[in-house]
Amino acid sequence: MLRFANNFGRLDSEFLESSLQDSKDSKGEDSKNHNLDSKEITESISKDSKALSHDHNEDSKTLSPTHHPISGKDSKNLSPSHDKDSKIKDSKKDSIESKEQNQKLIEQRNALFNAILQEKNTGKSGYYELPFTQRALQDSINYKNANKKLLKSLTHIVIIGIGGSSLGTRAIDTLLNSLKNRNEIKLKFLEHTDSIATKKILKNIKLKSTLFIVISKSGSTIETTSLLKFCINKFALLDAKKHLLVITDSNSPLQKWAKENGVQNIAIESSVGGRFSVLSSVGILPLSLLGYKVEKILQGAKEFFESFLRREQEHILSKALFYAKHRDKYPINVLFSYSSVFSDFNAWYIQLWGESLGKINADNKRGGLTPISLLGSIDQHSFLQLILEGKADKSVTFLRLSCGSVESLKIPNVKLSGLESTNFVNGVSFLKLLNSQCKATMQVMDEQDIPLDSIILERLNERTIGSLIMYYELLTSSVGILLNINTYDQPAVEKGKKLLSKILA
Repeated sequence: MLRFANNFGRLDSEFLESSLQDSKDSKGEDSKNHNLDSKEITESISKDSKALSHDHNEDSKTLSPTHHPISGKDSKNLSPSHDKDSKIKDSKKDSIESKEQNQKLIEQRNALFNAILQEKNTGKSGYYELPFTQRALQDSINYKNANKKLLKSLTHIVIIGIGGSSLGTRAIDTLLNSLKNRNEIKLKFLEHTDSIATKKILKNIKLKSTLFIVISKSGSTIETTSLLKFCINKFALLDAKKHLLVITDSNSPLQKWAKENGVQNIAIESSVGGRFSVLSSVGILPLSLLGYKVEKILQGAKEFFESFLRREQEHILSKALFYAKHRDKYPINVLFSYSSVFSDFNAWYIQLWGESLGKINADNKRGGLTPISLLGSIDQHSFLQLILEGKADKSVTFLRLSCGSVESLKIPNVKLSGLESTNFVNGVSFLKLLNSQCKATMQVMDEQDIPLDSIILERLNERTIGSLIMYYELLTSSVGILLNINTYDQPAVEKGKKLLSKILA
């Protein structure tokens, strides 16, 4: 379903060896330790990648996570001795250090894995349980059974919500809306109080064929309540309550308002944060109304999480450890997605990563990692220059589709006078060209020792997207634990909300 590869192991080795060159006493020993450190990491990731790979076509030629030992003058400088006796002693010493270092890495992974288990078992965040419960599926079934007449004439769904209340649903619909089972209902989002955008979105909306879904954990999000008030007034929604649905936390002020006014409402667990809520009724119900096989989304997430619990996704732990270890050298994490279907997924990633990790930690120190999202090949002609020749403070994750995942148009065999240099792509599919551009960009970055990894979707369907969602949620939780922060709150955002009322008073 998903395939992974990276060069973190080699770069971890080279970065750490470089940082030790000024330390004469530890130069040889520590360099070898870190080589062994990186080898163990990359071997684990390589094993996971092979286990996940079911495709042996050209896509299997993606950058492989192989280990590159130091060679040339650097290796001579790092060697403490060149006589036979010293080499024998060094060999024995390396063997001991190898076992010690491997054991240390195993302990680090185990500690991080156990911390994830503790979060899950103590209910620190309810998102861990979403793939295993039938609640969202049952909510969807119950709503559809109770509103069959309305749904038969439905042409539009308008979601009133912002951030985690909208980004996940939008991301999945953009990823999957080419599927044949996606129906003709148009999905619109009212997210913020931009009058120009609001007018445009609501221009052709007819109440008799539209369902408004209000999504907010409490209802106190000022953009959401303001837009709800506007729609109630414009469409007289309280006189046509079947066209209004509320999804909110159990016993929230918004749910209480809905019950008092006879508005249909669905409750989600308060322990599920907004940006982690797409696998709850927040995302599952609207996606179900659009015709998607939402049970497959949950199945993909469940299968991936179960494989993580079986310790078959160790690359997540390794990636999190790399990010945390090098957070000062590589504080910027770029998601470079090669297809326009990933555009809204990129936006979901930005919120998940930024709002979860940008925190003051338990030691009262500012921290976090900065997310940036790009689209290939478009941003090869803009941001790529900065990555390659700007400050070397970025890691890059490449996300793309396998060549066999979707039908693709082909470049016709048309020859243009004076442009013969472009004829080499004639007859090539657009997706193959896009993936080749991705591979070329990866190779250029790898040659410049930019930390990078890749994720390839073998198929573009509900099950695969469920796995992708769970992958990023688990990775975010893992990094949050290592940064010693609360991944699931957003205190700085709440401060801004409180100040707003004073500004407008």
